[in-house]
This record gives sequence, structure tokens and C-alpha cells, in this order.
Amino acid sequence: MAGGKLTPRQKMINLMYLVFIAMLAMNMSKEVLSAFGLMNEKFESTNTSATRTNEQSLAALDLKATENAAFQNAAAISHKVSDASKKFYTFLGGIKADASEGTKPEDATNYESMDKAENLDNALFVGEGYTPRGTAFMTAMETYKKEMKSALSESKYSSIVKQIDDAFNTSDVVNKDKVKVKFLDYHFQGFPQIASLAKLSAWQNDVVKFETDVINQALGKAAVDESSYSKFEAIVVLDKNAYFQGEKVTGKVVLGKYDPNAKFSDFKGPGQLVNGQAVLSMTAGGVGEQNIDGSFNFMEDGKPINLPFKGKYVVVPRPNSATISADKMNVVYRGVVNPISVSFAGVDANKIVASAPGLSAAGSAGKYNMSPGSGTETTISVTGTLPNGEKVTDKKTFRIKGIPSPTGTIRGEMGVVTGPKSNLEVATIGAKLLDFDFEVGLDVIGFNFKIAGQPTVVVQGNKINAQCKSALSRAGRGDQVTISEIKTKLVGAGSYLLPRTAPVIFEIQ
Repeated sequence: MAGGKLTPRQKMINLMYLVFIAMLAMNMSKEVLSAFGLMNEKFESTNTSATRTNEQSLAALDLKATENAAFQNAAAISHKVSDASKKFYTFLGGIKADASEGTKPEDATNYESMDKAENLDNALFVGEGYTPRGTAFMTAMETYKKEMKSALSESKYSSIVKQIDDAFNTSDVVNKDKVKVKFLDYHFQGFPQIASLAKLSAWQNDVVKFETDVINQALGKAAVDESSYSKFEAIVVLDKNAYFQGEKVTGKVVLGKYDPNAKFSDFKGPGQLVNGQAVLSMTAGGVGEQNIDGSFNFMEDGKPINLPFKGKYVVVPRPNSATISADKMNVVYRGVVNPISVSFAGVDANKIVASAPGLSAAGSAGKYNMSPGSGTETTISVTGTLPNGEKVTDKKTFRIKGIPSPTGTIRGEMGVVTGPKSNLEVATIGAKLLDFDFEVGLDVIGFNFKIAGQPTVVVQGNKINAQCKSALSRAGRGDQVTISEIKTKLVGAGSYLLPRTAPVIFEIQ
């Protein structure tokens, strides 16, 4: 996962890690941690077997060296490599012990509980830098590379040296956000304990593999045994590549390998053949579960052989906005149509159904109109259908509030309005809703007309009547006319009256 050109084997291991990191970022179920544990078990089993094979092969090389002087130099090189490998392998084992500190023996295989990162974070990192242990880690890796290069100075080992450089490239890594990250931070900081253990076991596997390669080349053959477990990779194969929280994660962990020299007559599927393997490249389909399939085709003993493959992946909507809500503001208003949007992460909008009293579809998937009735609360229930047919449900409660009190207006003006008597005689009495987010129409159907020292006139409608005009004729400059008890209703809302409307004053000039 560091920079540089990686071997196909290292690319496969890194790809496996990237898949698991992505799934953890999506808040996957803890069964994924068990998959990491199974992977770690396979690596450790492979490492034990490969270490034993290396010891046996080194002993065989020593025997050849005693029988034939031509093997003495090869044996000396192999022993230097073996010493460097054992030292670094043991150091990595110590880091694994750091990661497992505090884990009880009876919990050694309880991978679902190994979801914390504190052990290695505390052991390796401090502030923006490394602890002494973290520095020692980097030093141990650089020392291993230096000792291996020194032992493998002959040109015939150059390909192995390059693989070591690629596998343990400690340069800063440019992450997906195009930001440089320190080597150990990129590989371990914040990772679950079991993920770090699997990564360390994979590096130990690299160490024993390089030792195997050197011994095999020293013995003058490509491999001691092509079926050796050290030539295989532990591969996690899940039944699909995304899961919902709480959904059962199913799949398998297998040992596999590929031959870069394999010759296939044809490959059918979304990708192309590169060095004996199919490199997939495709555009994700619609939201929901999608299938991926194809086949490898080749000739064997003059006969066509077809090896089909099938897989699944789940497409979830690309996040393009944050969901931010004020916890105390889940409100719908009585008397107006409240627009409501409903969605379910990972579920197609066409597979979502919402219901509540007064809730109706608004014409497009996920869009609804809410017209609440009586009461103080209403609950919207939502059901989504997952790609596998399973139902998921949720609900949310909203408070029901009436529309706030409007403010009276004369000629559309609020507060104290000034002008000659003639202006008031033809003016329309209206009302406004201040700071209300809904576009609503308001009708004034009555009000009280009062001039100081004269009786109050009760008016029906939204303009002053003859009685008001008579009272107005007796008023002088500077007198104020109070328009109060304004009765306001919503346009199209029947007889529903809004709360008390604030008065407005007209001052005669």
C-alpha cells in the first residue's frame, strides 16, 4: 500500500485490505472483524509452514555445501538472509504482541471484540510523530532492507531485492485525499486491532517468502515445491461487496494463486487480462444489488475449457449532501401543506413507502405532502425493501403547531402608518406572517375601528365602512386610528381562523 511498483502478489494483498477498510468505513457488522481474524489465522498457519520449510531447505543447502564447494557461497548468503529475516520476523511478532496487549488467552479468537485501535496507537504514535517504539519499528524495517541488500549484492538476486524495496517502501503515502501521510500512520493509526494483526502477519509472510525465494534460487530452482503453502495467498471472498448494518456477512476465505505466465485464449467480462489475471473495470449500475459475471477460456490438450465466474456487489447512493437537523425543530404546521422528503440509505427511492395521517404522495419518488389534522404530534412510518427482499423500517415523530400570529397591515404597511384621512378611507386592511417559510394567502374578514374619544366600530370585511368614515370626519391632525381585533383566515382553508392578529395604527396627518 506504500508507493512504488508492487508485485502482483502484494497488489492482491493490498486490494484485500482496501476492500475491508471501505466496508469498515460504512459501519459494517462485526462479522467483518471475524473475516479479518480468519485471514490472520491463514497467514499465521502459512507462515508457520513456510518457516519450517525454509529451515529444512537451509539444512539441505548446508548439506550440499559440505558435499560440494560450489554451494558454500550460496549457503553463506542464505544464512545471512535467514538471520536478517528471523530478526525482523521476530520484531514484527513483538509489534503483534503490542497490539494484543491486554487480550486474555480465552479471547484470542474472539475477533469481534478486537475492534479497538488504542494499543498500537499508544505504542507507535505521539502527537504528529512516532513514539520510541514507532521509531524502532521504522529502524527495524530499514535495517532489514539494508541487511538483505548487503547479503544479496549479486546481480542474480536483483529481482528479489526490488521486491523487498517495493514491499517495504517506507516513503510517505499519498492517500485518497491527495494528502501525504506517514508510512506507519497510513498502515496502522486508527485501525482495529485484528486488522493490524492481519497486516503484520502479511508482512511476516512477505519476510518468509523472500527468504524462501533466496534459498530456492541458491539451490538453483524456481521453487522447492510449487504446491508449498508459502506460494499461496489467503483470499477473502465475500458473497457481495457491501452489507447493511446488522445483515449477515457470508463468504469464505480460500488459499489461491495465479500464474503470470498463464495463456488464456479469451476472457469474457468487465475487464481485461493482465499478467495471468483479470483486471476489472466497469461503471457501477443503479442503486441496489448488481451481478457481475464472465468466464476464462483456454485450450488444454486441444480441448476448449471454460471457467465461469459470478459475483455480486451492492451500489449505494453517492453521498452529495449532509443530513443536518435541529433536534427541537421537527415541526409541521396545521393549515398549510408541508413538503416532506423521505429516503433510506442504500435503498432505491422507488422501494420506499411512507405513511402517516394527512400524508400524501407529491408526484415523485421520496416526495410527500403533509397536511396535519388535530392533535399535537404525528408520526411518519417508513418501510424500505432491500435488494434481497428484506424489509427495513423506521419512523419519526413531528410536533404539530398552528400557524403563528400574523401582524395587521394598512396598505401593506405594519406598525404606525401615516397619511391623510383620504388614504385610510380607500385603504385595504390586511395581514402578514413574519419570518414564516411557507407561501400562504391571508384574507382579513373583519376588524375593530377605534378613534380615541369615539365609540368602537365593528367592521365586516377588509375596508372601513360608512360608520368608520363618519367617525374619521370628526378626527383631526395627529389623531390615531387603531385597527384591532383583526380576524384573519388562510386562503383555501375554509373557516379556519388564524390566532389573534397584531393591531396596526394609522396616524392622521
